[in-house]
Amino acid sequence: MENKTSTGKYWILFLLSLVLIIIMLISPDVRPYFWLALPLVCTFFVKALDVI
Repeated sequence: MENKTSTGKYWILFLLSLVLIIIMLISPDVRPYFWLALPLVCTFFVKALDVI
């Protein structure tokens, strides 16, 4: 039997990193650093879906 873990923390982290990446895309000063925040969004989304 599998133990279900709570993914609420990862959903919050995903939403925060999503807001961060949207702000980075809007602001022209930090737009070149968009790629640094992209792994955070992808990782937290996958962990929130409980894939890994």
